[in-house]
Amino acid sequence: MDTAASSSPDLSVEIPVDSTATPRWFEEALTTPRREGWLDSAGCPIHYFSWGDPSNPGVLLLHGFLAHARCFAFIAPLLASDYHVVAYDFSGMGDSGVREAYPDEVRLQELMDVARDTGLFDNNHKPTIVAHSYGGSVGLIAMEQCHEQFSRLVICDLMTLRPQRLKAHAKESGPPGSQDSKRPNRVYPDYETAKGRFVLSPAQDVNEAYLFDYMAYHSLKEVQGGWSWKFHPSVFERSTDLHARLLAQGTRIADAPGSMVIVYGEQSALFDADSADYVRECGGGHIPMIAIPAARHHLMLDQPVAFASVLKAILVM
Repeated sequence: MDTAASSSPDLSVEIPVDSTATPRWFEEALTTPRREGWLDSAGCPIHYFSWGDPSNPGVLLLHGFLAHARCFAFIAPLLASDYHVVAYDFSGMGDSGVREAYPDEVRLQELMDVARDTGLFDNNHKPTIVAHSYGGSVGLIAMEQCHEQFSRLVICDLMTLRPQRLKAHAKESGPPGSQDSKRPNRVYPDYETAKGRFVLSPAQDVNEAYLFDYMAYHSLKEVQGGWSWKFHPSVFERSTDLHARLLAQGTRIADAPGSMVIVYGEQSALFDADSADYVRECGGGHIPMIAIPAARHHLMLDQPVAFASVLKAILVM
């Protein structure tokens, strides 16, 4: 059970000094009381945040590849008045520990350990998983193997393309996460230089510059000799059947047991209206699909309030 003390974060620590002007709603969200802690999952420390009353229905938030729990730090508080919300860093990313390998069973074990140890299974309400991008694939594993323990999965812009579009995308962009897993992360001499190397994947502008500043700042850490990335290169040791799994993504989503909703950016390069049609053709006609206008892949950076509003509507379904 989560025993971490609840406190209001310090904005001088949360928001980088070089941030573009931040709106009031964002600052109020970041100062909403939250709990922060680490728990053990098979010998690896897993960093997490939680918001809200643990007796309320639970929501478990899963971030994307190379991201971290703070991509939900300004979304979760908008849900916390009615829900117990938990976000955590996958091992090898954010402020969690590092492993030698990250197979499916490890990702599932982390998810279940976090849900159990933060009390998401401790009341009569089955928790909802909300999973962005790479996190969506982890959420699918949870539904495929443990769906009876969750009320639903909300997949947010998980890359799902028809085979011919996937082939074209791979030719143009290369495989996701292509860094050599044995090559140490580069150390930059100062924060400004390091931030200058921060990019979103897929590359895109964001509607709200202060959110780009926030994500860049919390994706970096100060190390000996300068600044470097929080993620560990070992996470690039990806499954050899990754391409085959991406080819089967539509069918996998359509066939997953349990309740599911898909949320995507109307302008996303990884899941769009054609992707929605493709999932339906694969047998997923029963799955509600919601497009967020003026949003691309990074929903929480493009339309944070709209994204939170969609999630609130889904949670009462």
